[in-house]
Amino acid sequence: MPLVAIVVTSFRLYCRVRQGRLWTDDLWAALAMILVLGLLVVDWLYLQDYGNFPQSARVALYYMVCLFFYAVVWCSRISILFTVVRLTVPGTLRRVLKFTTIAFVTAWAVLFAQVFWVCEPEPGWKTQPRPQCDLGRNVAIAQIITDVFGDTILILAPCRLIYKVRLTRAQKIRVLAIFSTSAITTVVSLAHAYYVLSDGGLKEAVSAMFEASVSLIVANLSVVVTFLMRMSSEDETSSPAPLKFSSIVTFGSQPRRGRVSNPLATTVIGVETTTIKLTDLPYSQSSVLKGGNTDEISVNHTEGKQSGGEIWEA
Repeated sequence: MPLVAIVVTSFRLYCRVRQGRLWTDDLWAALAMILVLGLLVVDWLYLQDYGNFPQSARVALYYMVCLFFYAVVWCSRISILFTVVRLTVPGTLRRVLKFTTIAFVTAWAVLFAQVFWVCEPEPGWKTQPRPQCDLGRNVAIAQIITDVFGDTILILAPCRLIYKVRLTRAQKIRVLAIFSTSAITTVVSLAHAYYVLSDGGLKEAVSAMFEASVSLIVANLSVVVTFLMRMSSEDETSSPAPLKFSSIVTFGSQPRRGRVSNPLATTVIGVETTTIKLTDLPYSQSSVLKGGNTDEISVNHTEGKQSGGEIWEA
């Protein structure tokens, strides 16, 4: 599973480099990929090759497994958070989401510190052939609370982008589904918390590896799915077919004069976009729709092939 996460992340970074659209969310994803590789190596040494190390090194390997696990999970969440920030126009919501990063880093630090203040007062576990601390109920509860808190924010944050937009209910559901895959991480984290609570031993370590891998894969889904859907769309438009109108929903903001440093202005038309291709709408509905004072979603009709931006086909 970690190898799958590494491959998916590498593909995500390739897509962004190819498009010239690397940003902060990609850097966090790259960091998470490096950390999951470290987790894979340390976990293998801890589970398979621990007999070749002195007892103190085995204890250190256990702590390193915990360190890399929390680092991968929370770096992946921060990457998703900055993906949402990337889609949000400058304003109050964007600032709030950026400050939420501090809450995520704090949760990450507290969870890892909790391992020390739970395990160090009871050093008896350090004499086991493969040392593993019984983290107990408090750690399991803390993991559940922080996981649910983090994933809920990642699911609800994008809702403002489409809340006031005049789209059909089915179209809104399709857009929200793109941002709701964080719920998968919550489900997996509950399984890991169960093994922590029940002193699952080896199952606890394996479930931690699985959760870290799933977290990183989920962090990359939006970019990878976008790229694949765009390639599929290009293949369809390259074959001879009657021209037809299609609807494009673009999340972003119009560039302001005198502001050239906006990291969101990355497409060929100078508008920060992540474009989602929905079902055909009547031509008479072509308009520019405003959601709030700053959030803007434009519905454009094009003929033939769409160039620039990211296209998600419904």
